[in-house]
Amino acid sequence: MKQYEIWLVNLDPMIGAEIKKTRPCLILNNDDIGLLPLKIVAPFTDHKPHYDKNPWMLTVTPGAGNGLEKKSVLDLFQLRSLSEERLIRKLGDLDERFTSQVSGILAMIFDAG
Repeated sequence: MKQYEIWLVNLDPMIGAEIKKTRPCLILNNDDIGLLPLKIVAPFTDHKPHYDKNPWMLTVTPGAGNGLEKKSVLDLFQLRSLSEERLIRKLGDLDERFTSQVSGILAMIFDAG
């Protein structure tokens, strides 16, 4: 389980507006950080045109190696720290062309300025 891998993850039970169900998620935490069996992830959801206006959502299309079956959106505002037991199986890896975009969006979300 490494940074920028896409895994199928069981997100239930959910509360409020959290994304639920079993769905693909991107592992975000640095591989060298953390002693507990936890991963920080962001979930993917089905793409909808109005999501394109949200700067915290990154559209990712199915491609060789990422394991996604349809055009999806990575929701970087719904980060969670989860037990590794919730991770079911690896689907693939995020293409390197997206990793810098993920870092930029996370910097925007956590801007302490």
